[in-house]
Amino acid sequence: MTEVAVPWKVLTRAGHRVVFATERGGVAPAADQRLLDGVIFGKLGAEDEAKAFYRSMLDDVAYRSPVAWVDIVASDYDGLILAGGHGPGMRQYLGSDVLRQKVLDFWKLDRPVGAICHGVLVLARTVDPLSGRSILYGRKTTCLPKYMERIAFLATAWRLGRYYRTYPAYVQDEVVAALNDRRDFDCGPRELSKRGNDQSDQYAFCVQDAKYVSARWPGDAYLFAKTFMNHLALA
Repeated sequence: MTEVAVPWKVLTRAGHRVVFATERGGVAPAADQRLLDGVIFGKLGAEDEAKAFYRSMLDDVAYRSPVAWVDIVASDYDGLILAGGHGPGMRQYLGSDVLRQKVLDFWKLDRPVGAICHGVLVLARTVDPLSGRSILYGRKTTCLPKYMERIAFLATAWRLGRYYRTYPAYVQDEVVAALNDRRDFDCGPRELSKRGNDQSDQYAFCVQDAKYVSARWPGDAYLFAKTFMNHLALA
């Protein structure tokens, strides 16, 4: 939720128009209710400001009427953001051949692309048919670090099962396997609770490689959105 609502707020208040896309389009997507209520015992959910952004986003006509993945025309857009998330509901997004084809179409345009958390998996799984390799091959990136995913899973599995493990492989392991060199992956400074916010990027982290921007988790969302927006301005 934070990974969508924060970039939406940062971009729209700067005058950018944000278009949303879902598998079938036409119906507004809904945030994971656990992130609004608190993942466990009211904790580990989204920050209050991100929740407020989400409630405002619900009134956006574009959010209420998303386009379908199959109808995306890559050249119509100046930039692309791939948000993340976890839980079974992410499988349709992370595993869609249709979406990966649209992502490949956009990647070839050499326009700004941003991916955060699990969203980096979409890029890692998108293969350039000419090279037979992931489009992230030869690029520098980050994603949800293994230590974050593991700790969240171990702390909540007794109550939520595999909620924090969308796939058997860790996100970091799959992303690193798609790269040319494991040294192209940067998990950033070790952090478990402190987050960047609208006023300070002290605890936030992202990786830039040409027009590609990646970040680790919701705590990086503000820096991620601002960095992505800077690339839009230069495009």
